[in-house]
Formats: sequence, structure tokens, C-alpha cells
Amino acid sequence: MKIRQDNTNVDRKRRRHPFRTAVLRGLGVLAPPLFTVLIFVWVIATTHRYVLEPVKGRVRDAVAWAIADVHQDLPAADPDTQTAVAGGRTYRRISNGTFIPQAVYNRVEANPGEPAPRTAKTYYRRYIDLTYLRPYYSIPFFLAVFVLLLYLLGKFMAAGIGRFFWNFFERGIHRLPLVRNVYSSVKQVSDFLFTEREIEYTRVVAVEYPRRGIWSLGLVTGNSMLDISSAANEPVLSVLIPTSPMPVTGYTITVKKSETLDLNITIEQAFQFVVSCGVVVLAPQLQEMQRSSPASLPEPAASDR
Repeated sequence: MKIRQDNTNVDRKRRRHPFRTAVLRGLGVLAPPLFTVLIFVWVIATTHRYVLEPVKGRVRDAVAWAIADVHQDLPAADPDTQTAVAGGRTYRRISNGTFIPQAVYNRVEANPGEPAPRTAKTYYRRYIDLTYLRPYYSIPFFLAVFVLLLYLLGKFMAAGIGRFFWNFFERGIHRLPLVRNVYSSVKQVSDFLFTEREIEYTRVVAVEYPRRGIWSLGLVTGNSMLDISSAANEPVLSVLIPTSPMPVTGYTITVKKSETLDLNITIEQAFQFVVSCGVVVLAPQLQEMQRSSPASLPEPAASDR
């Protein structure tokens, strides 16, 4: 009777604020895709600002240094057209008095950009952007170079000398008080996402751990040691107990097979439950709870109240 009255009071409170309820429901629907898009936009913008743009700047300066054809003064310059011919090429005088090739000048003046170039260096930088570093050229090129670097780094790390240098680098990182904490957390996440894991989870179970009466979600990794099985006089299982909210860490325990409770959920659903610290209730379990919830019972009659 008390449970039904509490549910009735909750329903009345919800009906008092239909606008707030609708807004919260809309926010719940919109938040996951919105935050997903924002995270990807942030990653792309950060990569473009701190990786792609600096690399493009270095490449631009290197190409400009290699192809630059600048003269401080040329004889027989035409004062009307501000041009001069030398070595079979036509040069154009720019605002600071130096001469650059006419083709470079014409290409840049057709699309000068902001701010407009004034020196030979800025003319060549703009010329290289328009000629060699256009997005449909530069992005596939840098992506191919990045993948090649990852491949070479992976091959280098597979060799013994690569692992030696990397271990030496990580030992130096772990000596830095603040950096080592951030680095360790990021490394755990990256290892979980990108490392080929040889551990295969067979099923999800619940075990009474760390003591009876407290149930923990666990992932069965296989049968445990024969000595433990002989001492227990029954089959035993190796179970990984993941920790929240970072399931890449946890505890490996050995329990009797009879003391495990098989759960009708997938590995992905188990990770969702652990990462959310139990906030995300799995769909099959939620449906079962709703079917057995007192709220689904019929309203009591007036004589029962």
C-alpha cells in the first residue's frame, strides 16, 4: 500500500512540470549525438591546428626555399610595367622593390588572400598554397605520410632496439610527478583501444566478490589452474572483475564454477554497465524490471486506500 502511494505521489509531481519533463527528455535524446559530433569536431580542429598547420608551414617554407627565384635588382627594368627580363624569364617588381617571376606574381594576384602579400617570401608562400598545397592534394598526401610513419614506427617498436629506446623514454616519463599520472591514464585507454588483445572473454557472470552478499560483474577468461580445481574438488573459472569507470583495469580471481551466475547480456553491454558505474541499465534487465515493478500494478480501489 505504501509503495503504491509513493508511486502515485511521484506521478503527481511529474504531471506538475510537463514542460521540464519534456525538456529533459529532449535533452536526453539530443545529448548523445550532439556530444559525439562535438568530440569529433574538437579532435579534427585540434589536429588541424596543432599538427596539420605546423607541418604545412614547415613544408611550405622548405618548398619556398627550394624554388624561390628572387632578385633585388635587375637591369633594364621597364618603369611603366615594372617588369624586367633576365635569363629568358620575365620578372615583376613588387612593392618592396624586389623582383619575382611574372608567373608567380600573376598567380598570386589572381587570388591574393588575406592579408595581401607584400614581400617576396609572402608571395611565394601564397603561391605554394595555391599550387602545391591545395586541400585535395595536401590532405591525402599528409594522411599517406602519417600512415607510413605509423607503419615505420610499428616496425621499429617490434625490433629489440625500438623497445629499448621506448622503455627508456617511458622510464623518464614516470619520473615526472604530474606528467606520469596523465600519461599512465592515457596509455591505459590507448592500449585498450588500439592494442591487439589476446584475452578472449567467453561470457559474463556475476560472482559474490569481495564478500558474500556483494555481487560483482565479471568476465570469464577461461578455466583456471588444475591445482586449484583439485583443491576445490570441482571445476574453477578465471574471472576478470573490471573496475569502474575504466574497465581496462581490474582484478583476476578464481572462483568455483558453481558459485558463478551466468548473465544474459553481451560483452559490450557489460562494458557499458561498468563504464557508466551502473547508471546505464541494460535493455533486457530494464524490461524485466518494468514488468515486475509495482508501478505496473493496477491502481488500488478506493476501499483499499
